[in-house]
Amino acid sequence: MVDPRPEISSRNRGAAGSGGASAAFSPLYRQIKELLVQSLDRGEWKPGELIPSEIDLAARFQVSQGTVRKAVDELAAEHVLLRRQGKGTFVATHHEARVRFRFLRLASDEGAEGEVAESHVQECRRIRATAEVARALELRAGETVVAIRRLLSFGGVPTVLDDIYLPGSTFRRLTLELLTANKAPLYGFLESEFGVSMIRADEKLRAVAATPEAAAALNVAPGTPLLQVDRTSYTYGDRPMEVRRGLYLTDRYHYRNSLN
Repeated sequence: MVDPRPEISSRNRGAAGSGGASAAFSPLYRQIKELLVQSLDRGEWKPGELIPSEIDLAARFQVSQGTVRKAVDELAAEHVLLRRQGKGTFVATHHEARVRFRFLRLASDEGAEGEVAESHVQECRRIRATAEVARALELRAGETVVAIRRLLSFGGVPTVLDDIYLPGSTFRRLTLELLTANKAPLYGFLESEFGVSMIRADEKLRAVAATPEAAAALNVAPGTPLLQVDRTSYTYGDRPMEVRRGLYLTDRYHYRNSLN
């Protein structure tokens, strides 16, 4: 049985207590944060579940409640955990709108909030990863990935063409039939069916002209300006779990972000 109170570096503990932490060691609350992430990664607390109280966690890790609170605050700020007034702290889930719309940044020029996209999965097949995809997913060259192509429409208008790549070993059971039957957001489906939570993503954006293939899918003329969004999404432990290239038609929508 795993000891529920993992050892915390005494050198870190002393440095945090004295206020003179060395750059070589992580502050104590960061160690607690990492232990919480490890518990989430092991599935000790599932998405949507309540985690133990700060008092209970402080007793478990043998630290002060304030240290735990600081660790939980950071995870809440990163949307890994969700605080609910009077109810406690819960593991974030992609079935909850506030998490879901963190990853779909397209917003209507008319200001409509939370517009629901219609998803049509066109392909789901297993292929050998290209060098670029393998590198991004930290796979060996030629390893198998699941390649998904889907079209997102808003109000019946094709708006986003996504090419998505997932590690084949993790998503071995994923098929076109499963995706077609799914009615939940994609990340919510991957969370429920495969136990993989996407908690953050890196993105690169550039303007491109629609190729004939993309133009046909989006029902526009070849050469139409599109926004290309290249994303790598990560689960706990900063492990890459998705590479995605999205082509966005932005004549009625814009890509929205908040900088803090």
